[in-house]
Amino acid sequence: MSLKRLLCRVRACTVCADGLPLGPRPVLQIASSARLLIVGQAPGRKVHETGVPWHDASGERLRDWMGIDRAAFYDEGRVAIVPIGLCYPGSDPAGGDKPPRPECAPLWHGSLIGHLGDVGLTLLVGQHAQRFHLRLAGKRTMTDTVRSFGEYAPQFLPLPHPSWRSTIWMSRNPWFEAIVLPELRRRVRTVLASKATPEGHAHGRARRRAS
Repeated sequence: MSLKRLLCRVRACTVCADGLPLGPRPVLQIASSARLLIVGQAPGRKVHETGVPWHDASGERLRDWMGIDRAAFYDEGRVAIVPIGLCYPGSDPAGGDKPPRPECAPLWHGSLIGHLGDVGLTLLVGQHAQRFHLRLAGKRTMTDTVRSFGEYAPQFLPLPHPSWRSTIWMSRNPWFEAIVLPELRRRVRTVLASKATPEGHAHGRARRRAS
């Protein structure tokens, strides 16, 4: 299936509509030429309203961590954004948002990522992205997984979710700003400076045929 046709199906998805308080509105950004993939957890309410991924304070903080501006971040030819849950899951009475809907990633991630044959780096933002992609390779806690970021190179780089809570978390874990952020910025800069290759596109097509 072509990426264009797949996106039409994704954006028309209503599988978990009954569990979404504001209804379905899948929010993602993807092109087969992307070199960097960002996997977060699920859109927040503001992102749901605008339809623009990471269009909130968390997105500003994430871009600062990455060391790139909005123009680079929203260049879909280089940066793909595919959260674990594509729709806003609603707010949690205990604070923050609910976890991503469990139906979403198993249904769509394999097909979407199968179109990304030239990704040089995948950022796993938050514990939901890390659990889904790292599975048993992940550590007991998100903090331990991020601290062990070198174990997942060069394919993955795990990060905490850049919500307002991350400010408190960073104050308790100064190694993140001292060690992880410089490496994150270096790797993002390197992968975005590289060009997609015909071999990468062929690999993506082969992955799609195999899936």
